[in-house]
Amino acid sequence: MPRICALVGAGDFNAERFLEMRSGGAFDYVIAVDGGYASLEDVGVAPDMVLGDFDSLGYVPKGVRTSKFSAHKDKSDMELAFECAKSRRFDTIYAFGVLGGRLDHTVANMQVGARFSELGLTVFMVGMSEVLAFVTGPDAFEAEARESGTVSVFSLSDVCEGVFERGMEWDLDDVTLTSRTSQGLSNELVGEPVMVGVEKGTIVVFFPL
Repeated sequence: MPRICALVGAGDFNAERFLEMRSGGAFDYVIAVDGGYASLEDVGVAPDMVLGDFDSLGYVPKGVRTSKFSAHKDKSDMELAFECAKSRRFDTIYAFGVLGGRLDHTVANMQVGARFSELGLTVFMVGMSEVLAFVTGPDAFEAEARESGTVSVFSLSDVCEGVFERGMEWDLDDVTLTSRTSQGLSNELVGEPVMVGVEKGTIVVFFPL
C-alpha cells in the first residue's frame, strides 16, 4: 500500500476535498507548510508536523512538532516539505494550498512537483476546481468516467515523447509535446474512462474535480 503524505501550504485551500479525503483515511501524515497551519487551524485539524520559516504565518506554533528554517534560504518552504516527505519514505504526496494566489509561487510549486515526480514519487496538487497529476514516463494517469469537463496536458520537460490521451473527445497517440506549445490544451471528457500517459519526459495533467 502506498504511504501518503498531505502537504498544506498557504495558498487557496480546498478544505472540503481535504476533509473528505482525511475522513476516508487517505492520509498517513499531514505537514502544515508555514501559513498552511492557519488553514488547518480554521478547519480544526492538527497537523503531525509544521515546517517553514514562518514569515507568512507570523509566529512559530506551540505544542506541535516543528521544523524551523531561516528565511535566508535558496529553497521554498514547499520544496523543503517535499524533501521532508521523501526522507520519511512517503511515496505519494497530495499538496494542498499550492495553487492560486501569487503566480510565481504556483509556477515554483509546479516545478517542484515535476522534480519529485522525476525522483519517483506520485504527486498530486489539489486546487479549488482541479487536481494536477504529475506523470514521468513511462507511466500514465488514469481516472474513472466523467460525463463532462475539460482536461489539459502540458510538457514540463523540454520535450516529452510518446504522449497519449484516451477516453476523451480527441485521442492522441504517440505525440511529441514540448514546453513551447499550447498543444494539449482543453480536451473534453465524454463519459469514458480516461488514460493519459507519456513514454519519456514529465507531463502535468489538469483534471477537473
